[in-house]
Amino acid sequence: MRTTRSTTRKSPVTALLTALATLLGIIVLGAVGPATAHAQSAGELATGLHISDGRLLEGNGNDFIMRGVNHAHTWYPGETQSLADIKALGANTVRVVLSDGHRWSENSPADVAAVVAQCKANRLICVLEVHDTTGYGEDAAAGTLDHAADYWIGLKDVLAGEENYVIINIGNEPWGNTNPEGWTAPTIAAVQKLRNAGFEHTIMVDAPNWGQDWQGVMRANAQSVYDADLTGNLIFSIHMYSVYNTAQKVTDYLHAFVDAGLPILIGEFGGPADQYGDPDEDTMMATAEQLRLGYLAWSWSGNTDPILDLAIDFDPSRLSSWGQRIFNGVNGIAQTSREATVYGGGNPGDTQAPSTAGTPTASAVAATSVTLTWTAATDNVGVTGYDIVRVSGGSETTVAASTTNTATVTGLTADTTYTFAVYARDAAGNRSARSATVSVTTDKGGSTPGAGCSVGYRVVGEWPDGFQGEITIRNTGATTINGWTLAFAFANGQTVTNMWGGSPTQNGGTVSVAPASYTSIIPAAGTVTVGFTAAKGSSNAAPTAFTLSGTNCTTA
Repeated sequence: MRTTRSTTRKSPVTALLTALATLLGIIVLGAVGPATAHAQSAGELATGLHISDGRLLEGNGNDFIMRGVNHAHTWYPGETQSLADIKALGANTVRVVLSDGHRWSENSPADVAAVVAQCKANRLICVLEVHDTTGYGEDAAAGTLDHAADYWIGLKDVLAGEENYVIINIGNEPWGNTNPEGWTAPTIAAVQKLRNAGFEHTIMVDAPNWGQDWQGVMRANAQSVYDADLTGNLIFSIHMYSVYNTAQKVTDYLHAFVDAGLPILIGEFGGPADQYGDPDEDTMMATAEQLRLGYLAWSWSGNTDPILDLAIDFDPSRLSSWGQRIFNGVNGIAQTSREATVYGGGNPGDTQAPSTAGTPTASAVAATSVTLTWTAATDNVGVTGYDIVRVSGGSETTVAASTTNTATVTGLTADTTYTFAVYARDAAGNRSARSATVSVTTDKGGSTPGAGCSVGYRVVGEWPDGFQGEITIRNTGATTINGWTLAFAFANGQTVTNMWGGSPTQNGGTVSVAPASYTSIIPAAGTVTVGFTAAKGSSNAAPTAFTLSGTNCTTA
């Protein structure tokens, strides 16, 4: 759920959360067969972006997989640079928050036209959503899907002809936890209202239960909703937060739609833990990549709960640990995003995979990292990047990505043997055969010595028996820090309960933090951020001293 500049999340009662796995396991989609064929699957209505055989395609038939983020435009209309910044970090899509005037100030046709123009100028696919519907039926301030549909009809002159570039997300999280079965009929009615008004765009519909569908209403009724749109140009959006705190919950939900031939994406998701649980964002991103589904992370900046800010204060040079995970982590945007071919990205006629890259060689082997280099692959059009995988028996895990023929793999364990290989990929998404492997044993030594550091510590939010903290580590030395251990002590019995950007070990008041894979490297003058929640008593004094790999840090 998202309210005004807020990331407050509605949580169902604990007993119902406990029953979620059972619910997701036993609720079946309304039909057991693949999605009913519509005219569009035969291509008659393939105007711009469209659905065919459960996939989102461009007008030319090229598969399009959304990789992007949400941006709170309606609350921050002056942050127009954000779209260019989001694109510069590799995204191919942005979901833009708008208001139909029911709850917040209405975004005018001129404003929406400007947003679409900015998306196009920055070569982004634009998902436009009305946020006023959030939590209808439970939140008395929420608007209806019917009112949102009328708003879209009022924008028809702005949106007509933009089917290659714009997806219409009728209403954000359009039902709360109260009687969520009421979601189905208004959703069908809103879709049909837009179709009767002549809209040919891909329409996106959000789930009830504040978008998380933990009671399975969208999952059970998806087929009937899809069948009600005679164009077949409809995609479902699930929002994944703390309800989806295990791999099984994530994979069960997404596979149910894919197995039924119904189109779906993760329209919002978070990774940092909150008081309701710890979302399994790694599985969300990995499964989306495996199933070739879109994902849109929440959110670029401006949250009142800043743990979900991807960029601090709308500054793309100050990515949070959550932002680093989304843009630069495994299965992240930099590694998996492909620009829409309508902007010239990719090559839909290219079906030839690159040649196999050379066998990697290892250098700069440290306790927690290793640098790999290989002979570059070739391609008939051009190699755009490489995926580096760790091989273990018959399985493999992607551990890094690179646009050149070298990469540093971080987050390793000391005195441990690893096996790595490389895949090459091109702009059309073709991937080479796997290279030969190289085995590397990391050093026995401890963490990389500190090269000068400063640490900033702050309490982001506090409640009677707990708080949320943030630690920013700055490398004040002249060389890159590659692998580190941060140590500090609490004086008032505080206990870390969850952490993102690092892995904590606590003994009494003493805390030791090892980096996540995406925070392990700190370039000279660079920073990384670790966030956490913790339990506390009546006092909550900040730690007074920090060491990084044994080196004393100054405090900022």
